[in-house]
Amino acid sequence: MRDLVLAVHGSAVPEAGATVARLADAVGRLTGAPVAVAHLDHQKPSLPYVLADRPGAVVVPLLLGDGYHRTVDIPSVACHFDCAVTPGLRGEPGVGLALHDRLRAAERAAGGPADAVVVAGAGSSRPGGNDGTLRALDQLAHLIPVPVAAAYCSATGPAAPPVADAVASLHARGFRRIAVAAHLLAPGRFTQALAALPDVWAVSAPLADHPRIACVVAKRYKEAAAGHPPVPAGLAGGSR
Repeated sequence: MRDLVLAVHGSAVPEAGATVARLADAVGRLTGAPVAVAHLDHQKPSLPYVLADRPGAVVVPLLLGDGYHRTVDIPSVACHFDCAVTPGLRGEPGVGLALHDRLRAAERAAGGPADAVVVAGAGSSRPGGNDGTLRALDQLAHLIPVPVAAAYCSATGPAAPPVADAVASLHARGFRRIAVAAHLLAPGRFTQALAALPDVWAVSAPLADHPRIACVVAKRYKEAAAGHPPVPAGLAGGSR
């Protein structure tokens, strides 16, 4: 059986590792495969270090968008070790459902439903890098009866407003119970910033250890292990 390697951003926040470890355990139970975690930033072990011991592994990018890491960084490392790289998590219905579950839990803890929601993504300057957040917004908008807007923790231009600006805009339109649905996988500086936002009704928890995310990762692994073509490696190079 081929190893499964979760390629994650990594974070200096201790809770991030515990969150990803819960996901890895769940994925291992679903697939029966040996599961390892490799980091793209901040932490060790790094992706090259992990793949050197697991040639031919299936690499599942634990990423919600198709930015630099998913399209350039991970494939360029994986090709040196004969590894397959699956698609990331962008656009999967399970992500939208997990986001909805987390939002509902945050609203219950706050004392009731929000009257508007901001879907907060990490933000990417790469073309198409924010598509995952926009897909999640569309999915969530079909599940809840209130206005939904997209915003980004790392704003990248007029089409990608900061979360605080999106919240302020909704307040200016007369909404009072504004929730932030965190389209983020694990605790880190972005989740800390969201938790510190003023005048927000509720902020949802990150997604990585939600059971639906484990199901998406297991599906990605099983498709690749069965011989479905991996994502093309693309061109080495490019900017974030």
